[in-house]
Amino acid sequence: MKSEKISELTTSRLSVYLRCLNALHAAGIKTISSQALAEQFNLNSAQIRKDLGYFGEFGVRGVGYYVDDLREHITKILGLDRPHHVGIVGAGRLGTALANYNGFDKSNFTVVALFDNDRQKIGRRIGDGKILVHDVDHVAKVIHEEAIDVMVIAVPAKAAQRVLNQVLSAGIKAVLNFAPVSLTARRGVKVKTVDLTTSLESLSYFLAQPPNSTVTKPRGRPRNTEENFTQSRKDAKTHDL
Repeated sequence: MKSEKISELTTSRLSVYLRCLNALHAAGIKTISSQALAEQFNLNSAQIRKDLGYFGEFGVRGVGYYVDDLREHITKILGLDRPHHVGIVGAGRLGTALANYNGFDKSNFTVVALFDNDRQKIGRRIGDGKILVHDVDHVAKVIHEEAIDVMVIAVPAKAAQRVLNQVLSAGIKAVLNFAPVSLTARRGVKVKTVDLTTSLESLSYFLAQPPNSTVTKPRGRPRNTEENFTQSRKDAKTHDL
């Protein structure tokens, strides 16, 4: 693997590639080129090669990628070759819906605990998995007992930072935040925020535009001849497998 920092966009695309490879595996396909992979799943072949190139050489010239081998490599790169235990703070509608979501199991994630401060909810069991709702004041104890390594925050915005501080104090380093607020975490902790309102507002903007309108991009300065030559040499080094 190259020493340069890998962007979150790259790791997100790796997740997409893995789902595509899982579909190919289910269809019994053994090998595929980056071009065929791109065409079948509406991806970008050059981007596929670039993203995979950060982690090593996986293709075979004249053959392409061995589907099962590449699936195994990406699974390990994403850390999905080991189980992850998930805890959810907030046993409201969103929290319980997430706890009941069956798709987590396909990526080796298992929701093992819910937390809330509502006395009427504490002690109840949620969904088919009968996931126990714990008192949020006991979050550190349960995190250690259940070996939780990923926490989901599904509480009102005003409580989110306090909850984040609680779970970080218990040693959690990966948090998925559904609260509509920007959270502050210490270095070495990854907080990923899913803002449903922002996504919906972006869709609203799209609907508000006249038909056939396009969003224009600011013009950049034209490349000089030397820049064009350098880019051409870079492009020439990228071969389709």
